[in-house]
Amino acid sequence: MNSKVRLSVFASAALLSLGLSGSGQSQQANMTFFVTSVGPGKGGDLGGLAGADQHCQTLAQTVGAGQHTWRAYLSTSLAGGSVNARDRIGRGPWQNAHGVVIAQNVDDLHSANNKITQQTAITESGETLNGMFEPSNKHDMLTGSQADGRAFPGNLSLTCNNWTSSTFGVAMLGHHDRRHGIGNEFQQSWNSAHISRSCRPEDLIATGGNGLFYCFASD
Repeated sequence: MNSKVRLSVFASAALLSLGLSGSGQSQQANMTFFVTSVGPGKGGDLGGLAGADQHCQTLAQTVGAGQHTWRAYLSTSLAGGSVNARDRIGRGPWQNAHGVVIAQNVDDLHSANNKITQQTAITESGETLNGMFEPSNKHDMLTGSQADGRAFPGNLSLTCNNWTSSTFGVAMLGHHDRRHGIGNEFQQSWNSAHISRSCRPEDLIATGGNGLFYCFASD
């Protein structure tokens, strides 16, 4: 192959690569929902709601979706009043990094019609997380929420001290890979499946999680 042909082949390959990269980046720019690929690294201590929101924003920024205002799907129970996860995430619709719409609005999201499954609840970069019965299971999502997306009553502390502690309390978890027909209705819940063993990183990992949570574009 002479030098001119070789250069032409390399140039074509480079342009193709740039085109594919641009296409993926453009698709992710339209993303309005994802599951965090990593947590902040402190178990249930997310730095409060503000820290969790910033984590969503930072991850979105890395894939070209930072133009949205991102909010973590988390509820809290505060002395001055509870915060409901469903009230933090905007109006929808929301779509993942592959362009799949997972819900049209808040009511749709909290109904049996939502499209959250292991194949659609993907990370900001479009990766699928391991689910139940797979090695390194990461299907537990921190939510602190009831099935309708609202906070639990104030006498129930299921938010790792409102997402500020890795040593105190427990958290309500959802399953990003909710499964039907396995004999337990709560195993089907994407946002209110069961309570964590504790808020420590090692306990969240041991029971099928890694301190991950859902992020939604609220604008």
